[in-house]
Amino acid sequence: MSKKIAIPTNGEDLDPHFGRAASFTVFEIEGTEARFVELLSSTGLQHQHEGLANMFKSKGVEALVCGGIGGGMINGLNAVGLEVVSGASGKVVDVANRYALGKVVSTGSVCAHDHDHEHGHSHH
Repeated sequence: MSKKIAIPTNGEDLDPHFGRAASFTVFEIEGTEARFVELLSSTGLQHQHEGLANMFKSKGVEALVCGGIGGGMINGLNAVGLEVVSGASGKVVDVANRYALGKVVSTGSVCAHDHDHEHGHSHH
């Protein structure tokens, strides 16, 4: 059984900010092999949950493997049945190959849009 995944792409590297990615690389995962399928342009769809989700669904993508991603985007993708695996980094091809081998595990890395990294606690 094969599975299509998409990875936010910046050149040869995984784009660490899902919502700003200008393109996504789609791979077909067959067993422990990752095969390049196509490069999707997301120009004009940045931060548009529904538009991105529809693009992925129309291409048969089942999972998104990414670095950081906002909670709203995760909810939007999950709502249409897409799996989100966050916390990945590195070269897109390496990430796809690690995913195929079962070595990419979601860290649950969620981006806050303000990026101030406030943790809501104080030190006394």
